[in-house]
Amino acid sequence: MPTAPPFPTLLTDRLVLREIVASDAPALLAIHGDAAQMRWFGAIPLPGITAAEQLVHTFASWRLLPNPGTRWGIQPLGSDTLIGSCGLFNWNRAWHKCTVGYELGAAAQGQGYMREALRAALRWGFAHMALNRIEAQIHPANLPSLKLAQALGFATEGCLREGGYWNDQYHDLLQLALLRSDELRGNAMKMALPQSILLGMQ
Repeated sequence: MPTAPPFPTLLTDRLVLREIVASDAPALLAIHGDAAQMRWFGAIPLPGITAAEQLVHTFASWRLLPNPGTRWGIQPLGSDTLIGSCGLFNWNRAWHKCTVGYELGAAAQGQGYMREALRAALRWGFAHMALNRIEAQIHPANLPSLKLAQALGFATEGCLREGGYWNDQYHDLLQLALLRSDELRGNAMKMALPQSILLGMQ
């Protein structure tokens, strides 16, 4: 049996980005089972707690891949409630690139939490995965997600016509990417990673 590498827990000013565990299934269901929240996510809403528990196992299985993916649960400091998640996956070591994905519960939106979480995750990816490029595919109608990605320095490169399929229909997706050189120029994350601590990776 392959052994997963240590999970890279990250701390920011207001958040802990940590491993998603079995007890998080109800919180995941509250987010991934919400049809309105999942409208542009690229998957159908979860039908129940069993599907949420399977999602926990799916995220954990990413860590066992030859090119591991990482999905962080996002939790405010001083709280025990998961408010969303973000992750780096589809890692192509040879090409030094991967894909980013993220979602946040409705009650936690509008407070800058996802921007703070992604700053930490993206910086970790460039530093620890030897990445040169991080890609995002976002539905053209998902304006908050597009605004967030662009604020983090992602450049829109084009449209993947009918590049996604969910809810029994094809969807166009905008292709965006952030390059290491974008970060080095300061276009992506002007603030230093706030007291980010890599737990279990030192």
